[in-house]
Amino acid sequence: MAQEHDTATERPAVDSAGLRGSNQSGMRAHNERLVLSLLRRDGALTKSDIARMTGLSVQTVSVIMRGLEADGLLRRGEPIRGRIGQPSVPMSLASDGAFFFGLKIGRRSVDLVLIDLLGQPVGFRRQTYRYPTPQAVIRFVQDALPALGAALTPAQRDRIGGLGIAMPFQLWNWVQHIAAPPGALDAWRDRDIAAELAHICDMPVYIQNDATAACGAELVFGTGERPSDFLYFYIGFFIGGGLVLNQRLFTGRTGNAAGVGPMPVPGPDGRSHRLMTVASLSTLADAMTAAGEDADQLWASPEPWQVSDAVLSAWIAGAAEGLAGAILSAATLVEIDTVMIDGWMPASVRARLVAETKGAFHRLDLSGVTPPLIREGTIGPQARALGGAAIPLAQRFLVDQTAMQKPG
Repeated sequence: MAQEHDTATERPAVDSAGLRGSNQSGMRAHNERLVLSLLRRDGALTKSDIARMTGLSVQTVSVIMRGLEADGLLRRGEPIRGRIGQPSVPMSLASDGAFFFGLKIGRRSVDLVLIDLLGQPVGFRRQTYRYPTPQAVIRFVQDALPALGAALTPAQRDRIGGLGIAMPFQLWNWVQHIAAPPGALDAWRDRDIAAELAHICDMPVYIQNDATAACGAELVFGTGERPSDFLYFYIGFFIGGGLVLNQRLFTGRTGNAAGVGPMPVPGPDGRSHRLMTVASLSTLADAMTAAGEDADQLWASPEPWQVSDAVLSAWIAGAAEGLAGAILSAATLVEIDTVMIDGWMPASVRARLVAETKGAFHRLDLSGVTPPLIREGTIGPQARALGGAAIPLAQRFLVDQTAMQKPG
């Protein structure tokens, strides 16, 4: 197992076709993760269901499930009575079996979420600022983390499994893009925020690129059909992305793969622009400010937004054209099944953006390209914070971890 305090580079794959167990002694930890991963994906299952899906013996599965139940990680369902033999008892994850913190450090705000073992939020705190500094983030966590933990019983607090941080890498390089004073972000160069928070919070801490973490939230917590390969866009202050291949989060050599913001795309003026200049909320904020509208509201809450239809429609149109160009470029390189678009925005705005992106994409020359399905993400505005919380969850309980850390 790799260690914390470094870039999370992988994420667990839970496709039953690849979940094969071992009856050998010494493999209990892997087999426990196997069982937990299946229950996380499929919901309540009986021991015979799991034995069939994994190739483990019914006896082995029974021992594993009894151990997990004794540890408070599983909950018994109502027996299913058949015509012959003993009734089957479905088991499911116990929501209070474990808890995890997710911290999103953004360019305009910091969020902290506490989730249970099912991925459901238990509590949430948020603070906005003009630009992020390490000290502001540390003070926020020192106040917010105990407040969220106070909602748990003492026994539940003992079941907190760690903190995952989702944040942009190399924040100091963005100082001119977020209107921060010169040198205001330089403190990030030499600060190990994960190590500092691990010392303060006394728990394992992991760190991952923010858009990658949002993609990881879609992979771990997403609902509906789960494609094995998908490109993911998350629209925040700047647009970012993630890439899932064969149900694993592909993060690349530095943990910043699928960082789509710098991708060149055609702009409204016909010239090439970076995707981040046409499909980011910062672009919408600039347009609102130019029109005399209050843009600060964008960072306070994802909805409702008070923005004129003329400004919003123009931004959606430009973002959709940029996204369509980026999707075409990606589709020519990797045969992705699906593209998901999510972000810090009202659900109605996301729906309009996805619809216009589909239209813009199909107006392009698609000769020789297999068009991917373009649809909305299923997590929503909190995807980055939830993705942060998914990292320690995966580290502790899921099989074939694609959120593994490099040794620190």
